[in-house]
Amino acid sequence: MSQKNSTTLTPLAEAFDKMLHSLPRVVDQEPVALLNSVGRVLAADLVSGVNVPPLDNSAMDGYAVRTADLVGEPIVLRVTQRIVAGQVGTLVSAGEAARIFTGAPIPDGADAVVMQEKCKLDGDQVEILQVAVPGQNRREAGEDIREGEILLHSGRRLRPQDIGLAASVGLTELPVRRNLKVAVMTTGDELVLPGTPLQGSQIYNSNFFTLSALLQSLGAEVIEMDVVQDDLSSTKLALEEAASQADCIISTGGVSVGEEDHVKAAVEAVGCLELWKLAIKPGKPFASGKVGDTQFFGLPGNPVSAFVTFVMAVRPCLLTMLGCDKTFATTSLVQSGFEKGETGQRQEYIRAHLKKNASGTTQLVPFDNQSSGVAASLSRADGLAIIPPYSSVARGDYLEFISFSELLV
Repeated sequence: MSQKNSTTLTPLAEAFDKMLHSLPRVVDQEPVALLNSVGRVLAADLVSGVNVPPLDNSAMDGYAVRTADLVGEPIVLRVTQRIVAGQVGTLVSAGEAARIFTGAPIPDGADAVVMQEKCKLDGDQVEILQVAVPGQNRREAGEDIREGEILLHSGRRLRPQDIGLAASVGLTELPVRRNLKVAVMTTGDELVLPGTPLQGSQIYNSNFFTLSALLQSLGAEVIEMDVVQDDLSSTKLALEEAASQADCIISTGGVSVGEEDHVKAAVEAVGCLELWKLAIKPGKPFASGKVGDTQFFGLPGNPVSAFVTFVMAVRPCLLTMLGCDKTFATTSLVQSGFEKGETGQRQEYIRAHLKKNASGTTQLVPFDNQSSGVAASLSRADGLAIIPPYSSVARGDYLEFISFSELLV
């Protein structure tokens, strides 16, 4: 893959340098029950108050023994007790063994567990068929988690396994950042809500639903604004109303250079515009700024452009506002199953499928129609393949790929 450089428009990495340092941060926190904490951002380090496991315990079903007794042949010990998980046994003395089950505490006196497959029981006598060493099949107290250990650091966006980890040390709630309040504005006289019969050149307002769903996946509280009429006065009033209610305003449409595109001028009239136009395709007419103290993001009106700019530019910013320690999606290298001539100065995000070729290699296959108006491609693709500016792609080249599974949680 050949490549050369240009910086006519603002590259995405440079745009982040401009946006991230000026983003307002959510500092409020609240305690939330464990089962309601998935996807929330931890507001303080999580410290364990207990050892896990709390006591030395058996790693398997078998017999707890004193290794000092395992001499001579045959090795026969008297079984004096039966210990299951949740019980605490009594002292194992010389010549004795304890029947023990996985997770049960190791009784005093015993220093190893012999798995039951290596033992032969006859009444209350057990023949040990394997010589054990001290510590065998024994899990130490605190082997998983030590009392006072930091389990998770502040800024962690909590996953299901993190909730289980918190439960394992006895916690019932976690301190998390409050959710963002995001006002979603859509502009365009042609837009109507689903359920309304279409008339003339009207179209359904799909962007609001896409953006609302994306925001809900981040736990945001979505504030629905009415569709804004295509005039400067209405747009300014809508921005000021949204700013009075929200931490962040996201608009779609009206940020290009047409005569009916009023969002850019309205933001400049009631606030400030800090960034306009990105060197990405789709999604060039993207804007970022402030309306008062409220963060503003202006997305293009085409559905694919709105989606791509949200997941690639807005999503990391929202996570940053929440203090999240991981804000960018993980990319992987996947072999190209297609060819493409040299791109222009914008970095391209190609909607692509993952498909195995005849030899079993996973390759990227682009969606046939890459128009920014073809919203169906977003549902049918597996993710976005990234082609750098001024680059050509040959079949077999490796491209960075971002799975939608990385972007939509």
